[in-house]
Amino acid sequence: MNIPLFRIYWDDDDVRSVTKIIQQGSDWASGPKIDEFEKKISDYVKARYCVTFNSGTSALHATILAYGISSGDEVIVPSFTFISTVNSVLFVGAAPVFADIEKTTFGLDPDSVNEKITRKTRAIIPVHYGGCPCHIREIREIAQDNNLLLIEDAAESMGARIGTKKIGTFGDATMFSFCQNKIISTGEGGAITTDSKELYDHLKMIRSHGREDCQNYFTTSDYVEYVTLGYNFRISEIAAALGISQTNKIDKIIKMRRDKADYLSKMLKKVNFIKIPEFPKEYFSVYQLFTIWVRGGKVPRDNLIKWLKKRKIASKVYFFPVHQTTFYRDRSSDLNMRLPVTEEASDHVLTLPLYPTIDKAEMDYMIDVIREMDDSFKKTIIEK
Repeated sequence: MNIPLFRIYWDDDDVRSVTKIIQQGSDWASGPKIDEFEKKISDYVKARYCVTFNSGTSALHATILAYGISSGDEVIVPSFTFISTVNSVLFVGAAPVFADIEKTTFGLDPDSVNEKITRKTRAIIPVHYGGCPCHIREIREIAQDNNLLLIEDAAESMGARIGTKKIGTFGDATMFSFCQNKIISTGEGGAITTDSKELYDHLKMIRSHGREDCQNYFTTSDYVEYVTLGYNFRISEIAAALGISQTNKIDKIIKMRRDKADYLSKMLKKVNFIKIPEFPKEYFSVYQLFTIWVRGGKVPRDNLIKWLKKRKIASKVYFFPVHQTTFYRDRSSDLNMRLPVTEEASDHVLTLPLYPTIDKAEMDYMIDVIREMDDSFKKTIIEK
């Protein structure tokens, strides 16, 4: 077998939705499907407003910009994340301040966040890792107590919730990504949900060169005023049509992912050298990633990567610490910065293949291969 890390879930409705836009011969860039897609997302998340973008990175960048965060400001971020979370802070000239994570959800540790707050802190950007909510309620309380903005990075977690409250409604704004390996996909794309009309209006201008985004620029004969500095961050009408079709089946996709994750968790629990994460009871994960913890650390984890690769099973480490990348290490004044849980997690975690259409034969093959390694290596692995 050859098992990839992910496969995009699509059907004939997706093809028809995109084909219809192409065949109409107009409005490929801007059109009514964008508004429809935004309404569908806001209704699903239960937020008042949604603004779509050409990527999650653009969405996060625009939000930080819209809030007026700039040089001299600090924003608390995790290092255990994709680098765009941190880069988005630098895009506006502000300083990212790294806080540590906790081991249950791999999200920001509220205690570490508290320790990092200074008089320069303007915002906190927690990440909901791999489809599971972080301890967002505790972090929201910290943000409220310190009069800080709370911007959720939920790139991987559309549909996740705590109890009945969906991710996308806890912070002042929430970013979702529709990149190809996410819960729903438009190839590339992103969105911001918020309850703020002011932020909503500002984001719409930022994504379209700073102009008042109240009509279709490509079809109107009226002069449209430019009122702020903006970018070309728009999602296309083609992508929006695909997003609508994808969102129509999001609950089906999430159920498929959760069913497969439940099976893998059950079958891998008895493997000696790995640990399956267990989330708080009311935390509803959508399993954008199926991440295991390899006991013993980097050496057995990397051995497992090689073992799987030889048997044509993909795997990947999400994420290596951002504060240890060459770019951030070179620009840091704290050469001895330590984030112990982040660094430990990065040496232990491994993401295995999981996608809606992975079948039992593929999962059983992967399970058998991991069990074979367990038999071969368990005597040399030190449990931690």
